[in-house]
Amino acid sequence: MIRVKELSFYYNRDRMILDKINFCAPKGQCTAILGNNGAGKSTLIKCLNRILEPRQGAVFVDGKNIKELGRKDIAKYIAYAAQGSTGGRFTVFDSVLLGRKPYIKLEPSKEDFGIVESVIKRMGIEKLALRYTDELSGGEIQKVMLARALAQQPRVLLLDEPTGSLDLGNQHEVLAEIRQIAETEQICVIIVIHDLNLALRYCDNFLFLKDKRVFSFGGVETITPESVKEVYKTPVTVREIGGVMTVVPFPC
Repeated sequence: MIRVKELSFYYNRDRMILDKINFCAPKGQCTAILGNNGAGKSTLIKCLNRILEPRQGAVFVDGKNIKELGRKDIAKYIAYAAQGSTGGRFTVFDSVLLGRKPYIKLEPSKEDFGIVESVIKRMGIEKLALRYTDELSGGEIQKVMLARALAQQPRVLLLDEPTGSLDLGNQHEVLAEIRQIAETEQICVIIVIHDLNLALRYCDNFLFLKDKRVFSFGGVETITPESVKEVYKTPVTVREIGGVMTVVPFPC
């Protein structure tokens, strides 16, 4: 579980981005961070593992304050896959192996190699294993970066727009796999995502950011026409289609 208490973040001294953010995200579930452009979604997720240092507040993972942990220890608890990540000039296998860096002392062990092979198979990228990452498509790179994060065997998995470069089929395939991983591995998954309907289909909890603060946080009941209109300034209806709750926008 990850618990965020009174977290605030500023760029420079007077540009506040986040103001006293509070929420708890449980293990075994996926939590979506939602809000319009510029709401601070990516900033928040970077504060959770100290890529960015909050001005105040604290983040706890399984009861441990991450401010008291070194970078290597944080990497054992929290994995992060950024939007627009590039793989550099590595093979896919070596790129995923970098996820084992917090555990490697002098050289990778048989266990490290086994974990990498297992994750690559799980993500369905075995045929790419010996390809160089700078030769891959954006969608393929996205899968590799997710595989690298999973190779860390984290307690918390932070994903910033994990479906941004994926086509429709791969969006559902990747998010379904992420949800299954959350459940089977009992890890806490937090996803920054723009698509409300993908969030509704694959996430359990929904945190709306608005005006630098948490506008609402909860289960599917928090996604209402009123809350969506308030956050996105767009009239919508929310209805069940094919057994799945779906947000349908109205013409302006």
